[in-house]
Amino acid sequence: MLKEFRADLHIHTCLSPCADLDMTPSSIVKTACEKKLDIIAVTDHNSAENTAAARRAAEGTGLTVLAGMEITSSEEAHILAVFDDIEGIMKLQDKVYESMLPAEDIRPSSPFDTGGPGGFGEQVVVNEKDEVLGFNNRLLIGATGLPADSIVHTIHSLGGLAVASHVDREAFSIISQLGFIPGDLKFDALEISARADRKNAEYLFENYKSFTWVSSSDAHYIKDIGRAATVFLIKEPTTAEMALAMKGIDGRSVKPPQL
Repeated sequence: MLKEFRADLHIHTCLSPCADLDMTPSSIVKTACEKKLDIIAVTDHNSAENTAAARRAAEGTGLTVLAGMEITSSEEAHILAVFDDIEGIMKLQDKVYESMLPAEDIRPSSPFDTGGPGGFGEQVVVNEKDEVLGFNNRLLIGATGLPADSIVHTIHSLGGLAVASHVDREAFSIISQLGFIPGDLKFDALEISARADRKNAEYLFENYKSFTWVSSSDAHYIKDIGRAATVFLIKEPTTAEMALAMKGIDGRSVKPPQL
């Protein structure tokens, strides 16, 4: 039987250099449950090292935590990758890391420099109990060496969903960086920002109505989790079911985001 699942597919943890340090896996899970979300995806910049901790933090809560990542293409466009399993996202992380500068190349020059790699915020790896396990010394906020078409192809080859992040934004979206969405970029959905005006979005992106639109919080702070969500009518909270909904197959569907 099909049922509605409320999903926020774009949430950053304290691993992302632009996210608040309070964005720990346990705090995210607690807040997502309070906001009555059914599904979330942890999507840190160019890394998935806090995903497993978020999955463990959600055990016994009824909340489904999908494994994700927000990858910055070589064109500096942000693309969300969403997977059911940790194995898929970690294989993708390996490919992303291979395309980035080695970690030692961007470490702070002084042991007393606590500003994080390249002067950005800390990139904290934690466990489900919010205990610090270490710090990621790659420049996660930067672009990878992977072009957008390669990222989308790789996500699909590993069994994940590829979503174009915040296409309405004036920077770091596929449209802002390329000027359009090339026909060979087979995104599963386009994400509209939480604060976007729907009528304006429909006017600006009329050419892309053939895509499924979703909306997520892009939360960097606890208070923003669930400020936007997408309702999926599906059988169970899996990416396979969500893919069917995005295509409108077998009664599955995605409710238009309320912007």
